[in-house]
Amino acid sequence: MARQRVPEGPPPAPAVQKVSVRYAKRGRLRFSSTRDFQRALERAVRRAGVPMAFSAGFHPHPRISYANAAPTGTASESEYFQLQLTQVCDVEKLREALDESLPTDLAVLRVVEAAPGALADLLQASVWQLDFEGIPLETLTEAVDAFMTRTELLVTRMTKSGVREFDVRQAVLTSDVVGVRSDAGGEIARWTMTIQHTTPAVRPNDVLKGIGELTALGVPRPPLMTRLAQGTLEPGNTVGDPFEQ
Repeated sequence: MARQRVPEGPPPAPAVQKVSVRYAKRGRLRFSSTRDFQRALERAVRRAGVPMAFSAGFHPHPRISYANAAPTGTASESEYFQLQLTQVCDVEKLREALDESLPTDLAVLRVVEAAPGALADLLQASVWQLDFEGIPLETLTEAVDAFMTRTELLVTRMTKSGVREFDVRQAVLTSDVVGVRSDAGGEIARWTMTIQHTTPAVRPNDVLKGIGELTALGVPRPPLMTRLAQGTLEPGNTVGDPFEQ
């Protein structure tokens, strides 16, 4: 029988603290992928001297867990990850150190002691803001109204399990369309919606695909999408802060 190899050296130090982190993804870094962020964060924790706990084995990895990252190409004010540490750290000093070590458009907003249970279980819905240029407010309002009057609207998307068909209408819990002024002085049609997290996950692009198939809404350029909040689904279809649960 072959002898099992055992990693050389002492076992990794145990984790004594677990923290949850909220961060924002802004500007050009909205085009960064989840893997891009993971690499940037691993460099940041080394640069900041964070006392990370590591996995055991021949290829130790920092014990970082990620939860429901926004799709590539979208900005967000409400992204989350957790760190396991080998020393107890002051959470505000940790926030400052991480924020200084990450690129400018990745802002660490808050760090708290992790609560018992899985953080992902508290991420039940998201509030999304979509800003459209080149579409009259009345045109977008009519298309959204037609969508919201439906009880079901099926779309298809390629997933890791193959092509899936799913209902995007039931996932959209609230909807509001208004006109706002852009920084350049032009008019933007802004659609804000609350999307419940489902399996497979319904993304804003899935909702736009459904509306396009339903109403033939023409979008001359992709809207700027920003996740404003992500957390627990509360009465009245509001989204609560997962750190306050």
